[in-house]
Amino acid sequence: MPDLSTMKNIGKEMSRKLTAVGIRSPEELAAAGAKDAFFRLKTMYPNVCLVHLYALEGAIRDVDYNRLPDEVREDLKAFSDYLKGKGGPNP
Repeated sequence: MPDLSTMKNIGKEMSRKLTAVGIRSPEELAAAGAKDAFFRLKTMYPNVCLVHLYALEGAIRDVDYNRLPDEVREDLKAFSDYLKGKGGPNP
């Protein structure tokens, strides 16, 4: 089974945290999706931030997180804001 840290944007620490929340492989991360994985991380590690969400999406898409399309970044930001209670409907 490939290690999560072989994915773009996922280092050893993020791999450890993902494993702690039940995501153990690139396939499991892809199946969960960035939003669900981020939600799980945020529940256990409240200090994860929007950049982590971008990194997860980038890992799933196999692109550097700073190369995500603007509309994807906007959607992820809206989701992060929703989790922080900053308003808007559940994306």
